[in-house]
Amino acid sequence: MKHTLSWLLLVLAFALGWTAFSPISAGSAEELFEIPKGTYARRMAGDRVEILPNAIRLTLGVRNVLLLRNRDEVPQVFGPALIMPGQSLRLPFEVASTYSFACTAHASGQMQVIVDPDPAPGWGRFQWRIKRLSSKGRAP
Repeated sequence: MKHTLSWLLLVLAFALGWTAFSPISAGSAEELFEIPKGTYARRMAGDRVEILPNAIRLTLGVRNVLLLRNRDEVPQVFGPALIMPGQSLRLPFEVASTYSFACTAHASGQMQVIVDPDPAPGWGRFQWRIKRLSSKGRAP
């Protein structure tokens, strides 16, 4: 029993150390959001279409490029950009901050992009990983 507890504590310490200090790799720096075909028509018919979240979270050095793809039949506005049907808008972010954009694809007409700083090794990286794990289980 004593050895089992020792091994369990050793495994837990290793897992915590890995979570806090191992490098973060995302595969791609892009976070993709698509505006589906028929969004504008549904909205004009009175349907409260929630395509995009109120806020999109990005992280510098991990996933810091917002990619919006317009699959709808009408142009969509995001900030100062007009995204034509079938086009994509790629926005890289280089500064951690909260950005507010006008967005015609969003029911409220506004959307925030929150860019978090690159999580530093140690406690910051541990918190970042735990936050990402807990947000995966929630509905968008």
